[in-house]
Amino acid sequence: MPKFGKKSQERLRGVNSELVNVLNELVKIMDVTIIEGVRSQERQDRLVAEGKSKTKFSKHITGRAVDLAGYPIDWEDRDRFHYMGGMLRGIAHQMGVKVRWGGDWNENGETKDNNFDDLVHIELKK
Repeated sequence: MPKFGKKSQERLRGVNSELVNVLNELVKIMDVTIIEGVRSQERQDRLVAEGKSKTKFSKHITGRAVDLAGYPIDWEDRDRFHYMGGMLRGIAHQMGVKVRWGGDWNENGETKDNNFDDLVHIELKK
């Protein structure tokens, strides 16, 4: 059965178990790698300063968000990121876990209306 590699497992330490359960189901269907799970406030502040994040109080700080990508990572393959986002949302829905994906922040099903694409980001809503 497919599962996360050692680095991805390390990056999931401290992440909310509901979100980890969703991700464990995703990796059974699609080969993905965890880019980042829990991060410090200092790192979050740097990301905001660099324009790579829009929020000072990210859910990454509390373990309620993860950045991930299909493996091997192809930053130019937007379709693959959209596929992954749809799979994540579908799996979470089936499991009764409310999530929000960075490719559709307002959750209206339209991905072209985003003013900040974060296609690697998934977070718990509550």
